[in-house]
Amino acid sequence: MSGPRVGIIGAGQLGRMLALAAYPLGIHCRFLDASADSPGGQLAPIRVAAIDDAEAVAALAREVDVLTFDIENVSAKLLESVVPIVSVRPGPEIVALGQDRLAEKRLFAALGMPTAPHLAIDSAADLATAADRLGWPIVLKARRLGYDGRGQRVVRSHAELTQAWDELGTPPAIAEGWVAFEREVSLIGVRGAQDEIRFYPLTENRHRDGQLDVSIAPYVDDALQAQAESWMSAMLRQYAYRGVLTIEFFLTADGLIANEIAPRVHNSGHWTIEGAETSQFENHLRAIVGLPLGATATRGVVAMKNLIGRMPPREKLLAIGGLHLHDYGKEPRPGRKLGHVTLLDRDRSALTSRLAALEAGLESLQSAGAKSGGA
Repeated sequence: MSGPRVGIIGAGQLGRMLALAAYPLGIHCRFLDASADSPGGQLAPIRVAAIDDAEAVAALAREVDVLTFDIENVSAKLLESVVPIVSVRPGPEIVALGQDRLAEKRLFAALGMPTAPHLAIDSAADLATAADRLGWPIVLKARRLGYDGRGQRVVRSHAELTQAWDELGTPPAIAEGWVAFEREVSLIGVRGAQDEIRFYPLTENRHRDGQLDVSIAPYVDDALQAQAESWMSAMLRQYAYRGVLTIEFFLTADGLIANEIAPRVHNSGHWTIEGAETSQFENHLRAIVGLPLGATATRGVVAMKNLIGRMPPREKLLAIGGLHLHDYGKEPRPGRKLGHVTLLDRDRSALTSRLAALEAGLESLQSAGAKSGGA
């Protein structure tokens, strides 16, 4: 088999989009996932096993030239164990930091990045201290294994705080003071084999029920872009990072507040497939196998809308001029990301109008999809 071989732990929609980007480059992908029906299996073979199965991960490592992942909850210790077998990119050290919200806050602080005020919660006594130091409301988050709104609660009283910690299973947690933010933005960057670094423009993200709903790029603010790039550059170089990295920020009246990192390709960068000269998925692959990075310039202004829970009828979506549909091939269920659509335009006001029209009509399209069986 000619061309680099890339192993991907996790065969979800992100893995699927990595495989789609790999084929034109002559890169061959193999997956490890707990389900043979995962989206990545539409494009490349899946070794069916739990992502924390040490033997299965080692077997995958022996079959490929480089190992990566599409989910940040893969065990950092397990990744470390296969480093003698295969190059793991990004590296296990920063993966571990991103999996612990307290370690993540300390990383931000070490790089001079502002964060929300916070307090480690290791016991019931810490709960009593939190309100005195942070005020209300408080965002209580499990330190590990939380994403898409999982593992966190917004609370407004001592009683709610205690109840929330109990509901989360009394794990090691972090209490964060509320940040009065104007919007959330994310920066996606990529570092290659020769310390080559490229950035995509800041992206504005809108959430619904704790999940990303819409991303719009570029968010144009030269000063904020430069500041975010400076912080990310320092992080990429400090950890000799290879691949795509995402940092999510709150934008406040005082500037950017670092929220969290994702050491992988990211949902807020799906727009790059149609909206940038080189997608985040292609650039991640280029970086981890040692190819030159591609240009990250935008092709205009672009909006990405997630399709969650139920797919609207395909023929109705594709009747919308200029819309690009990505169907992940998943079975519908409430709260599940089933696909996304992208709109691209040269004019920001025109894009805003088109997005508003899409969002206004999407509920009726989804209702029609339910009646037709989700075609």
